[in-house]
Amino acid sequence: MPELSHGRRMLVLAICCMSLLIVSLDNTVLNVALPSLQRELDASTSGLQWTIDAYTLVLASLLMLAGSTADRIGRRRVFMAGLVVFTLGSLLCSLAPDLNWLVVFRMVQAVGGSMLNPVAMSIITNTFTDPRERARAIGVWGAVVGLSMAAGPLVGGLLVDSVGWRSIFWVNLPVGLAALLLTWRFVPESRAPRARRPDPVGQVLVIALFGSLTYAIIEAPHGTWRSTAPFAALALIALLALLRYEPRRPEPLIDLRFFRSAPFSGATVIAVSAFAALGGFLFLSTLYLQNVRGLSALEAGLWMLPMAVPTFLCAPLSGRLVGSRGPRLPLLFAGGAMTVSGLLFALFEAETSNATLVVGYVLFGVGFGLVNAPITNTAVSGMPTDQAGVASAVASTSRQLGQTLGVAVLGAVLAAGVGVGGSAAYADTFVTAARPGWWILAACGAAVLVLGALTTGPWARRTAERAAARLTTEERPRAGVGG
Repeated sequence: MPELSHGRRMLVLAICCMSLLIVSLDNTVLNVALPSLQRELDASTSGLQWTIDAYTLVLASLLMLAGSTADRIGRRRVFMAGLVVFTLGSLLCSLAPDLNWLVVFRMVQAVGGSMLNPVAMSIITNTFTDPRERARAIGVWGAVVGLSMAAGPLVGGLLVDSVGWRSIFWVNLPVGLAALLLTWRFVPESRAPRARRPDPVGQVLVIALFGSLTYAIIEAPHGTWRSTAPFAALALIALLALLRYEPRRPEPLIDLRFFRSAPFSGATVIAVSAFAALGGFLFLSTLYLQNVRGLSALEAGLWMLPMAVPTFLCAPLSGRLVGSRGPRLPLLFAGGAMTVSGLLFALFEAETSNATLVVGYVLFGVGFGLVNAPITNTAVSGMPTDQAGVASAVASTSRQLGQTLGVAVLGAVLAAGVGVGGSAAYADTFVTAARPGWWILAACGAAVLVLGALTTGPWARRTAERAAARLTTEERPRAGVGG
């Protein structure tokens, strides 16, 4: 990639952040629209779960494929293709005639979204070659995530109350088209010097694992054991096949040797736990505020600010703490805050009092704001430089998988307790039915706390050093071995 002027580099950063904003905003905005969707499309709780999980599931399945494809055929080309597909998917979502088509169009959106965030990060990394400039650029990138968290509930509430739920997808159209034109005009093409080879079998196995597991969890409260057991079995078979097949690949989709590093393994589980808590938290809170308290979408968005604002404020603070003190301190604070938040709801029914509801939201916002920055830092800690991008991609996949599982599991728990959404007993049974979900959320926070302590100490760093040495020196089997 040619050396760009300072102004051109800033413009490239702004274009990449535009893509991140629409992809990140899409989920937080949609959460506020869930009750409106439920009423207009006559959706069950599982239907609402699928509107979110269809998106995050496809993202989780395709992130690594999109990143390696961009390295191989050109980052600018894949990024522009992602903007086209995401914008088209958003338009189709706004025109969806029923829930089934909305879920399908959300999957189209996600195919485009999978080509945006990981590729945009690669573009930023290659545009900002000076380490200090790159660190500041990545800091701006992280702040955009916090901005989407803070603005999403308000923007979504305002649009849903004034225009209707379809308008939340219209926001993506002008931003996506502007980003497409600016990318075509100002972002130079770049490729990796040596791109990783495709792993189609590994990709199919990942899709089968994530998709069948999510389906089995979401549909379990509504179907019989016979209808969901085959999907649970398929998930297990796909997992075992991955563990058998991937180590035999010369360049696998998921290099299992990474997991010999305690910081990497810890970061993966922390990402799944933290984002599972986020997905479940937003799902339960939105339905409670609108369906039980009877608030409008905008009022629910305002009530979510005690969670969103601390997330926005703590994200850059966490980045500075990681830079100066390492990831241990922010992970411990994050895990502690998220655990206490979950316990407030599980033990004391915090949602039934305004004061405890705000305290619970603030604690969760602080915890989630602190947890994101250390995940990537811990995942790449000690990894060889040429493997850091792949390690970061696995961490990003873990985030999306966590959010998918959080909505699936907590939604299934809620559905089992309240039955069909919209029934007369819904409001009366919601708080009791949601209590096991809050216990799960507290357990996710405890996992962040414990793993943050275990995987950031001297022993963990030694395992990372040993794993990095093996990654550098070990030779993989020849490509013909094991298919």
